[in-house]
Amino acid sequence: MPADSRPNIVVIMADQHRADALGCYGNDIIRTPNIDRLAAEGARFGRAFCQGPLCMPARWSLLTGRYVRDHGVFENDWDMTQDIPNLAQHLQQAGYYTSCIGKMHLFADETLVCGRPDMVSDPSVTARYRAVGFDEPHPGPEKNGVMGLDCEYVDHLKERDLFEMYGEWFHLRAYPKKTRDHLGLPMWFPESTPLPNDAYLDTWTGQQVVDWIDGYDGDQPFFQWVGFPGPHEPHDAPSDYVDLYRRVEIPVGERIPPQVPESGPLHTLMRWLQTTAQWEGLTDDIVELLTRYYYANITAIDDQVGAIVDALERKGILDNTWIIYTADHGEMMGDHWMLWKMLFYEQSVTVPLVIRPPAGMEPRTVDGIVEHVDVTATIEALTGIAPLPGNEGNSLIGHVDGSGAGPTRDVAHSENYGFGMFATDRYKLVVFEDTQEPVQLFDFQEDPEENWNVVADPSYAGVVEQLMQDHVRPFFEIPPQRPARGIWEVQAGRYEGNRHLAVRNPR
Repeated sequence: MPADSRPNIVVIMADQHRADALGCYGNDIIRTPNIDRLAAEGARFGRAFCQGPLCMPARWSLLTGRYVRDHGVFENDWDMTQDIPNLAQHLQQAGYYTSCIGKMHLFADETLVCGRPDMVSDPSVTARYRAVGFDEPHPGPEKNGVMGLDCEYVDHLKERDLFEMYGEWFHLRAYPKKTRDHLGLPMWFPESTPLPNDAYLDTWTGQQVVDWIDGYDGDQPFFQWVGFPGPHEPHDAPSDYVDLYRRVEIPVGERIPPQVPESGPLHTLMRWLQTTAQWEGLTDDIVELLTRYYYANITAIDDQVGAIVDALERKGILDNTWIIYTADHGEMMGDHWMLWKMLFYEQSVTVPLVIRPPAGMEPRTVDGIVEHVDVTATIEALTGIAPLPGNEGNSLIGHVDGSGAGPTRDVAHSENYGFGMFATDRYKLVVFEDTQEPVQLFDFQEDPEENWNVVADPSYAGVVEQLMQDHVRPFFEIPPQRPARGIWEVQAGRYEGNRHLAVRNPR
């Protein structure tokens, strides 16, 4: 054990993993024994919200402890606009050795896709990760960006003479909207990767972490951020994993299409998503097939989580390591006949959150509302570092070990593409940020599946006003770092708004 006996921290973040796609969250179909083990030896949070149901906004919120409007990264084409302190930097300054492996997606030009001549790989990606606090960064690609990014994974494929073969498959089948040549298949079309299992991106990522743990001989405690690129599409899980689910019955519940306004900002966003994610034409059979591949990818990731835990145990440091499993955001996966994320339905905006302390504990389930920024505050508390300026989080340690656990949150906040969400135990209100116009209201008591938008129902007028008074208006009193960006602005091109320097919570 290093001379410094402070605990190690391993944060494992999957991409687009919805909360109910784990055995420990009550799913009796999916096979996730290793993440389930973490929950059996730790705390599982039943209603954890991301701060924005999109990659970069969510990831920066966890890293800075700030809400999306307070760090300014409203979507994936925007980099940070100023030097906002983050968790990796503070841990580094406090004597932790900081590393990251896998999909980090903290910078806009990491969203590199083959066949996009307007997007060029930036050779300074690794240097930028060092600049934001990682002593040893190993940033990898996202699943739809392998062919356009110079990185260790691409080097690995080239060394094994797999790169050209995989590139041809990728061009023809994956993300047809963004590649030069394709077979005309829909973006969601599932097909197992042609790569051998050990070269599959999620498997390779896990093995890189195992090798790193095996080789770490520093005398500092470490902070390791692990980024699995899956189960984000393309739905390309290895056939061995898909075979586990081929004969499994996938329940088909009643799916009610979303209520799309006839006009206005929410109409624009939902119609754009419908076209881009290709919802139209989904059937029960298609959703079942996609779910099999989605579950298969999660099981592949789960195997690597097990390998990481085994490596920590082999090294003799499992009992001095906190392990946190979560995701940046969820996935609709056919619910409401939708795919992807970006909206504020529970499947999109809630995430798994499992925290295992050193040496484990009796399992505990916390059903109240928590947020990603609470994970930031938890890591600060368990490592003893000073809180980050502007951190909105509350430490969850008391909920993990039962020592003086206070109440969970009254409301969860999430933001995306110019909309803000405010979710309580009973209600969820979505507003358009520019005008603070309420556009969606769901009553979980009467409608737990979020099928009926009652925002215009006169009988809920008092509820809307109370939520506006208690949560919405106070939240918007502090202006954003830069204006939220609507989907119509996304389509029109890059837009840089004015920065505001106010800090919501200066600590």
